[in-house]
Amino acid sequence: MSASAAEVLERARVLVLPALIEVTDRLSPELALPVRYHFGWVEADGTPSPSSGGGKSVRSALALLSAEAAGAHASVGLPGALGVELVHNFSLIHDDIIDNDSLRRHRPALWKVFGVGNGIIVGDALHTLAFEQLLDPHTPARVAAAADLAAATSIMIAGQSQDMRFDKQPSASVEECMQMLSRKTAALMAHASSVGAVLAEASAPLVAGLRRFGLEIGKGFQAMDDLLGIWGDPSITGKPAGNDLRERKKSLPVAVALESGGMAAAELAELLRGDQLSDAEVAQAADLVEEAGGRKAAEDTSRRALEGARGALRSAGADSEASAELLALAEFIVDREY
Repeated sequence: MSASAAEVLERARVLVLPALIEVTDRLSPELALPVRYHFGWVEADGTPSPSSGGGKSVRSALALLSAEAAGAHASVGLPGALGVELVHNFSLIHDDIIDNDSLRRHRPALWKVFGVGNGIIVGDALHTLAFEQLLDPHTPARVAAAADLAAATSIMIAGQSQDMRFDKQPSASVEECMQMLSRKTAALMAHASSVGAVLAEASAPLVAGLRRFGLEIGKGFQAMDDLLGIWGDPSITGKPAGNDLRERKKSLPVAVALESGGMAAAELAELLRGDQLSDAEVAQAADLVEEAGGRKAAEDTSRRALEGARGALRSAGADSEASAELLALAEFIVDREY
């Protein structure tokens, strides 16, 4: 019987967390403290944190499962899991600065505590550390994994750049949002879902199938993240309600709503032209996005992505038990609470 998503994530945490602590301990003390704070292991003064800390580490779990999907032990995928976890957290630290998000995982974001300059340099350090540990030792499989991570990171950064450009535009089309969604989130998810198989030196068709699986769930993940950015419960997301609307982010639900035509779209466009939205206006904007079909469109995008992921996994020829657990994770990603 295959494990549930919660069991898969816990199994991955037990394997990845000690290794993540060990590898981040290589950083200089002035970098290590904010890194430990960001991951939730300590408070800002270095004392142990009473909370469990950290996120759900979905990407590192995918990396371990992809090694198992190739018939290898999960530990074969551990360098890939660490690499993707470090790059993902580098992007989170920088994203919080770019988006002016003051909270991360229910407490002040790293940059709010240690400053913007430290936030930038700590993110850079995690990015570099990802590749240093992945290339040690320097084997053909690790080189291939590092090259794939570099390519995925480059695409992710291009997606972030596109997202930032949207902030300067009065609107963004649904097509542009879907392209950004595929780059910003899905590229790294595709890498995570296949890097374990790369490290296991699996066949090209299996690696390609796992990569397609990850690309699909990445799209679904970002579509759901766009929902969370508008309708997410702050007690669950750790961010203020309607934060994406307050920041005027051109997310998928907003793009769909603005393209829909009709009175709700016109009212929403007028509202978003204002200088600063009050809490009441944020709530009104959320209602208008939903009325114009933005919420349903994002939900439908997640569902279609999940079906695409199922199809990719069926054709990949992966280990059956690992496939079942990959699907459990995919369903968790799409159906997570908000």
